[in-house]
Amino acid sequence: QVQLVESGGGLVQPGESLRLSCVASGITLRFYGMGWYRQGPGKQRELVARITRDDYTNYGDSVKGRFTISRDNAKNTVYLQMNSLKPEDTAVYYCNTAPPYDAAYWGQGTQVTVSS
Repeated sequence: QVQLVESGGGLVQPGESLRLSCVASGITLRFYGMGWYRQGPGKQRELVARITRDDYTNYGDSVKGRFTISRDNAKNTVYLQMNSLKPEDTAVYYCNTAPPYDAAYWGQGTQVTVSS
């Protein structure tokens, strides 16, 4: 059974940083492109960062230059380094394959709140 467990969220002030982790079980991440998604209050889920199986990366315009996605295939883990956080980054952050092949893979996510 596939499980994707996100962690590392929290409450921070604008301008601060967080590092999110996504640990996978039941799936070998090196075979997949992976992404970080987020869903803010009253908004649809959006893809904010993507890393391919060959380690090419892409970012949404709203986070480009501030967020960095990376992967450690030996640890079956994907990371999202978030710098210069803004209030509009407030959301629940999820990891999944990119594209998301199976809706059942969505986990609980990790809450990021940016507030002064």
